[in-house]
Amino acid sequence: MDYYTILAIPIIVSTLWLFTANLARNSHPHFTNKSIVLLIAHPDDEAMFFSPTLLALTAPNSGNHVKILCLSNGNADGLGKTREKELMASGEILGLRSRDDILVLDSPHFVDGMDTMWEVEKVAEVLSQAFSSPRQKQKDQPTADDAPKATIDVLVTFDRLGVSNHPNHIALYHGAKSWLNSLMKGKQGWRCPVELHTLTSISILRKYISFLDAPMTMALGFLSGLKGSRKQEKAGGRRQALFVSGVWQWSQGQKAMTRAHRSQMRWFRWGWITFGRYMVVNDLKREVI
Repeated sequence: MDYYTILAIPIIVSTLWLFTANLARNSHPHFTNKSIVLLIAHPDDEAMFFSPTLLALTAPNSGNHVKILCLSNGNADGLGKTREKELMASGEILGLRSRDDILVLDSPHFVDGMDTMWEVEKVAEVLSQAFSSPRQKQKDQPTADDAPKATIDVLVTFDRLGVSNHPNHIALYHGAKSWLNSLMKGKQGWRCPVELHTLTSISILRKYISFLDAPMTMALGFLSGLKGSRKQEKAGGRRQALFVSGVWQWSQGQKAMTRAHRSQMRWFRWGWITFGRYMVVNDLKREVI
């Protein structure tokens, strides 16, 4: 390999990164002027897994109002109160308007732990109390002729595999589906008022190739879109949303971990924030309700 080839490699790689980031940035005009909630299980989930999504959706020209609902304060090591404050700081770095847009629960129903599976019904209950419209929560339920209503437009969370197979992450997916299914009960013919978008879980090999996974994700999304499905056509809209951070966005995601979530920066997390694909690439699938 000659000198010019060696010199060309970082140039080609950097160009590929910037190209895919720009292409992805122009591929999701649907997410504008929306009320959006990111549902996470622990403080640092928003930075380690969803920073490309948050940085894209909180961009000033998007017109979105993004909030975070975290169902536990991550108190497994007795650092719950510290981690709550870290999440607030991280949210500001990742573009949220105010710390008031972040809600962290400290409930015995949602204990942080790899050996703890949260009750799906409890997750759904929290979402209903927080985001179902006042009339939807009344005991005298609206009739089938009344459109289902909610106070948000979009809910973003983990998929059924939870990205890392964490049981707390997985419970969020099932709880979100349960809430929206109850919202649509007896509402045949109506479209669900809340779009549910879930972060796609991938193989361990792809998790550590950073932005190099973006072209593969684009190709897989394109092929999936070609196949299509009758269910997806009924749901309307795009099946996949792809967010690829540029260099500045990537550095902001890293900053959210190193400056905000300092209590969580153990040695192995340096590898994640440097090479982790989810620090650069997020692909969200719109779930059919």
